[in-house]
Amino acid sequence: MRKTVSIIIPVYNEVSNLGMMLEAIRLAIHSLPYDYDVIFVDDGSDDDTLGFIKQLATVHPEVRFISFSRNFGHQNALKAGFDLSVADAVISMDGDMQHPPAMLPELLQHWEAGNDIVYTIRKDQQELPMMKRKTSDFFYRILNRLSSIELEKGTADFRLLDKRVVTVLKDIKEDDLFWRGLVKWLGFKQVSITYEPGQRVAGKSKYTYKKMMEFALRGITSFSTKPLTIAIYLGFASALISFFYIPYALISYFSGHVISGWASVIVTIAFFGGIQLMILGIIGMYLGKLFMQSKQRPHYIIRETNIR
Repeated sequence: MRKTVSIIIPVYNEVSNLGMMLEAIRLAIHSLPYDYDVIFVDDGSDDDTLGFIKQLATVHPEVRFISFSRNFGHQNALKAGFDLSVADAVISMDGDMQHPPAMLPELLQHWEAGNDIVYTIRKDQQELPMMKRKTSDFFYRILNRLSSIELEKGTADFRLLDKRVVTVLKDIKEDDLFWRGLVKWLGFKQVSITYEPGQRVAGKSKYTYKKMMEFALRGITSFSTKPLTIAIYLGFASALISFFYIPYALISYFSGHVISGWASVIVTIAFFGGIQLMILGIIGMYLGKLFMQSKQRPHYIIRETNIR
């Protein structure tokens, strides 16, 4: 009996790339000894992405689709694909052609060698803006320093997961999903391979600097409470500075060198006020995650699908 493979592709306003993406996947995997399907997860696109996927499905029986009622985000779109997949192996990749479909046989080869998880690491692109490369490097350094997991620089959401791994992922109920960290945290037998990102043929990247920052904060707070520890140290440090400021003020008063004006007072208040607000922000972030988790809302709502 032939093994089955599901390829999960979250898409958001990627109608211009879908035809090329499917053709590249078919070219890479069609001759391999697997039964496969391609699951496009339409994450609330406001262009004709869903309509074009439906057209592809009428021509290519291996095409499946999941359409959300609104935009729920890339990580939740991946979860929908995992939840509805029943294949022996699941491969996740982006729909912008930057995760090269030509690497699918290599992923499957490592899986057949006995690995439960085959994840990819992106090679540095010198043509990327320096700011984007620097922020990416900073993210991985901070995440590895603050969390209990170790993510290699350039780790991507382009990976293969064995059915046993997907079964475990289906049971994960946490609200703020960060699959790169969760997959690493799971254990199992893992191997990494590097890839050269392909060029985006059409459209533009959906990852703004704001979304990258939110993604980084999600990764750090999902796998570490060290920011709370840092908040405690900041509180102690500010209290210590305040303690040393008291004798300085007394000496100035009794020696007749009283500080005139209000500038020093304002600076001191602003400094300690900033420290307090930062500590409250860190605590509030974790409380917010608990609040959202307690609601137990679904990760996504499916409006339409052709998966039975």
